[in-house]
Amino acid sequence: MLTVAGSDSSAGAGVQADLATFAALGVFGTCALTAVTVQDTVRVRAVQCLPPRLVAAQIEAVLGDVGADAVKTGMLGESRIVSAVARALAAARVRNLVVDPVLRSTSGAMLLDHGGVRALRERLLPLARVMTPNLSEASQLAGVEAVDVRSATEAARRLLRLGARSVVVTGGHLVGEPVDVLADRRGIRRFVGRRVPAGAHGTGCVFSAALAAHLARGASLDEAVAWAKRFVERRLRRAVVLGSGRPRLDLRSPASSRRGVA
Repeated sequence: MLTVAGSDSSAGAGVQADLATFAALGVFGTCALTAVTVQDTVRVRAVQCLPPRLVAAQIEAVLGDVGADAVKTGMLGESRIVSAVARALAAARVRNLVVDPVLRSTSGAMLLDHGGVRALRERLLPLARVMTPNLSEASQLAGVEAVDVRSATEAARRLLRLGARSVVVTGGHLVGEPVDVLADRRGIRRFVGRRVPAGAHGTGCVFSAALAAHLARGASLDEAVAWAKRFVERRLRRAVVLGSGRPRLDLRSPASSRRGVA
């Protein structure tokens, strides 16, 4: 497994959450950093993107030696990094690419510039086996306001027309039941979950990482979506509060999950 994403100093999201998810699901994780973010549990204080050439070199080093049964992308920061990542992944002919189009942090900080949004649509989206936007990201990428299951379904269809092979619009922010909408050439499927009142940081990162991990282990897309959704719900029930901001998913193994121990 390879995650291509930014570092979160609070460890609630980003590369840290991805690697913890991989470990929790029993797959070996590697990483390529795209940016360093200065975060606490309340907000993003600063962001420093890495040089695109350095990002690509990390991807090439990992895939050229260790390899990866699946790759997921998260925060990419800027258009030059998106293009560099797309070139490196296209050259490696990655089979299971999960694109989590991180546009903003949970606290609202911009994590991808406007040129990056365009590059993501044009360069990275066509390479992906599946894209996993939340409602806000689907709205921005598809150009339609996704506020309920019907409009989320329309956003997913529009993203398919833009070149995506499959799209999962995650519905954790829907009012009522959290319904994820999966769209591909076979049609539309909906995955209904149970509302867990946690409001945690990093749920999108963990969902896409879990989805990628299950694809790497040979699951079908429908199975991977269902299992990833179940994994997030279980970990949300064990959400922990560290600091004064949002809780985070508890990704520790049962043996080490004593509440409040950082």
